[in-house]
Amino acid sequence: MSPFKLIIITLLGLLMYSCESDSGQKKKDFSITSNTIQNNKNKQHCIALSETLKLELQNSKNHLVKSVAYTIDGTPIENTIELDKMKLGRHNISAAITLEDETFTISKNITILNSEAPHLYGYEIINAYDHDITSYTQGLEFYNGVLYESTGQYGESKLRKINYKTSEVLKNINLERQYFAEGLTILNKKIYQLTWQEGIGFVYDLDTFEKKSSFNYGQSKEGWGLCNDGEVIYKSDGTENIWLLETNSLKEQSRLQVYSNNGKIGSLNELEWINGTIYANIYQRNGVVIINPKNGAVEGVIDFSPLRKLVTQHPGLDVLNGIAYNSDTQTIFVTGKRWDKLFEVKVFKK
Repeated sequence: MSPFKLIIITLLGLLMYSCESDSGQKKKDFSITSNTIQNNKNKQHCIALSETLKLELQNSKNHLVKSVAYTIDGTPIENTIELDKMKLGRHNISAAITLEDETFTISKNITILNSEAPHLYGYEIINAYDHDITSYTQGLEFYNGVLYESTGQYGESKLRKINYKTSEVLKNINLERQYFAEGLTILNKKIYQLTWQEGIGFVYDLDTFEKKSSFNYGQSKEGWGLCNDGEVIYKSDGTENIWLLETNSLKEQSRLQVYSNNGKIGSLNELEWINGTIYANIYQRNGVVIINPKNGAVEGVIDFSPLRKLVTQHPGLDVLNGIAYNSDTQTIFVTGKRWDKLFEVKVFKK
């Protein structure tokens, strides 16, 4: 390479570096401030659902700004926004800043919390029925007064139709050994069943249990619980997220982030749709949260931990898991992994 070409390339490189450095430096002179409160525990900038979010652009070097355009999760907003119609959880706030000679974007994350603490609910035991002590219950749902159950563990996973009053198994299929079955739900005469870490779910004919198709997961990665509202299928993945699936393709369309007034509620497992709300078992907690499906707010908490003491104690006994609402009796049925009892309960607000 000639000395002349080397000089030109060097000068161009220095010019590009200078422009990039200048642009990067200007960007550093700006920040977005808001009326959120920083949580010292998780360092998140939090604000309650009932509040109005107020944004302000800080310009430390007083650059001449031609325009600022704010967005929240990509949707344009003004510098003030009422949050009462927003979903809870983490959101990205961006500001597209236009100067005389350039445009760039800066951002920050905020977390919207529920405005109220969850209500505490109690329960009354109406009945206790026999339940297969070997069943590692993952999903539970009633359809036309008949109980359907999905059980887990590799080499033990099943799909069952059960007469809950007698515990008689009316229909049963075993999954292949490579699958660890998880939650189930029933919609349009089809049974939808998840697997845990295999990234796949199955669709069966309700009457015959014939496997009709399968579907793959998206961002959710794992399968934990399922329920439906008659139109939309909801899927948990063991985090604070509940994914809304398009009924035909079963692709993830959007998500709820489940939060209380204090923070996110993780380890969401078995799901059940009950009277316009989602009941979700919290894995390893022997408790259930009641979730608003419009925004992800935890509106109630039920402590079912005393039930575990009422079942046969044995080495394989595991946690509460399994929630099913029987519309015929208007009662809730709960059980656990390798529990020998299925409890029928009525829930009430304390």
